[in-house]
Amino acid sequence: MGAQSDADKLFERGLELRREVLGPEYVDSSLANANDFMMAFQRITTEWAWGYAWPREGLSKKTRSMINLAMLTALNRSNEIKLHVRGALRNGLTVEEIKEVLLHATVYCGIPAGLDAFKAANAVLEEEGAFKKDEQS
Repeated sequence: MGAQSDADKLFERGLELRREVLGPEYVDSSLANANDFMMAFQRITTEWAWGYAWPREGLSKKTRSMINLAMLTALNRSNEIKLHVRGALRNGLTVEEIKEVLLHATVYCGIPAGLDAFKAANAVLEEEGAFKKDEQS
């Protein structure tokens, strides 16, 4: 058996971290449901984002989650915000920290983008039971 390629090493390292942050159910489902066309995307995102960028030592996973939420707000990507709110919770962000990141992003990205981000995040936080009873009144 030949040596593992650099791309394969990035994929394996990325797959482990991707499962840790986004949850194995989501990641394994994404891979299992990918046809040949979509598998090219699964490989590149796993290799580049999760195998190269996320494991670097310069920023914590918590900080990377904060940055992702802000960037996804700027890009107005509600579905990805939902995914990364779950990841942010796994990476140790509190509801208050998620709220502050989204408020800060709203100031720079605009009210419509902020509203979409807040709605997406709120839906996930409710699903995850992240709010205390007194936070919902």
